[in-house]
Amino acid sequence: MAAMNVSRAIGAALRSPASSPVAEAAAAAKAKDAEKLRFIDEMTCNVDSVQERVLAEILARNVDTEYLKNCGLDGAADRDAFRAKVPVVSYDALQPYIQRIVNGDRSPILSTHPVSEFLTSSGTSAGERKLMPTIKDELDRRQLLYSLLMPVMNLYLSGLDKGKGLYFLFVKSETKTPSGLTARPVLTSYYKSEQFKNRPYDPYHNYTSPTAAILCADAFQSMYAQMVCGLCQRHEVLRVGAVFASGLLRAIRFLQLNWKELAADIEAGALSPRVTDASVRECCNDDWAGIVRRIWPNTKYLDVIVTGAMAQYIGTLKYYSGDLPMACTMYASSECYFGLNLRPLCDPSEVSYTIMPNMGYFEFLPVDEATGAASCVDAGNLVDLARVEAGREYELVITTYAGLNRYRVGDVLRVTGFHNAAPQFQFVRRKNVLLSIESDKTDEAELQRAVERASALLRPHGASVAEYTSQACTKSIPGHYVIYWEL
Repeated sequence: MAAMNVSRAIGAALRSPASSPVAEAAAAAKAKDAEKLRFIDEMTCNVDSVQERVLAEILARNVDTEYLKNCGLDGAADRDAFRAKVPVVSYDALQPYIQRIVNGDRSPILSTHPVSEFLTSSGTSAGERKLMPTIKDELDRRQLLYSLLMPVMNLYLSGLDKGKGLYFLFVKSETKTPSGLTARPVLTSYYKSEQFKNRPYDPYHNYTSPTAAILCADAFQSMYAQMVCGLCQRHEVLRVGAVFASGLLRAIRFLQLNWKELAADIEAGALSPRVTDASVRECCNDDWAGIVRRIWPNTKYLDVIVTGAMAQYIGTLKYYSGDLPMACTMYASSECYFGLNLRPLCDPSEVSYTIMPNMGYFEFLPVDEATGAASCVDAGNLVDLARVEAGREYELVITTYAGLNRYRVGDVLRVTGFHNAAPQFQFVRRKNVLLSIESDKTDEAELQRAVERASALLRPHGASVAEYTSQACTKSIPGHYVIYWEL
């Protein structure tokens, strides 16, 4: 579907008059959507002024921190002083500061607001696990971005408030640092937050899974409970999802292995004295093509991230879902939540994200078109969010309320166009995810394309690639990579 102008949709969202309690509730939901769409429009029309305000807020609260003082900033710091004095850094430069916080130093090192916990990488990024300090009001910013997703989706699909979402959401293990602060993945932090646990009822965020099932630390029990709830409410499910494509495939695999026990428990359980619907027993045919549509027949789309490293699962998801649309709705990381996809039902190969300028201060390091490497890391090379050029590739650099200053996230993005004045970016690759042997450099996007071309040879034989990995082999000269396929 062609991109819809968000500003034009605001009027349409307010037109239906309320004439009954149900209509009033629907009108209230539309009015709430219109408010969120208006906010998106305002943010994307005034990118540079919003960015200037955000940086001013960050500097006002953090200019007296040890880190910014060491950079030579004082209480009168402004945008020009920030650009001139604060260096562009990677995690290694911040690690000594972070380690002091980990060990219990409560002085204003990176942020004047107390560090509430540490966020760890989700496991999809390259390199070792990093600890990112965060503060309490970051949860409000994340919650704000989540609140924008369904108003955008409602521009493309109607009736999503008339059913439920089957989302497989899980918490992961967490640890305590010597300072007593928790270290855990960003999504675990969100699911355990009061914002998530005590969220007000919203028909667009009505899940089949109870919060207790999501927060269950035992992965098997959590999956089992969420799957049972999803099966019992299967006619109410309008969308199926997980955070990453791999998570949704793990859920389908769980159903393959445990469907008999799940069906028996549902039939014998208190929820229903007897299950007579034959489609609950779809799995016994050993035909898993389109299983998502067959078990949850009202599903309108899959809500999963299938960009970057997750692109390898697109074919398998199409097989299991019966070619349901796949919506990549938002772009986020442990360091910061960035933005959303204003065309959520586009083809996965066309996904572009609009960075919301209120989430942090964003700068971009141009990537050399010939070498694929970022330009010389000089603060003068950085480009503001409002001044990137269409078609160019950049490495993302962020400054956050929590105290990351001109931090290189490591994501390489390509500018694909603009929504109002806001640039839209396609995720290209992680800058340090490379196959690099015998001086050749192959990034994950190139590897994915190579696997897709090669796997086409399997189609005449009724086989496909479910997953793959690689290993360097230097036993022969020249060295090469061996690609392992799971069929």
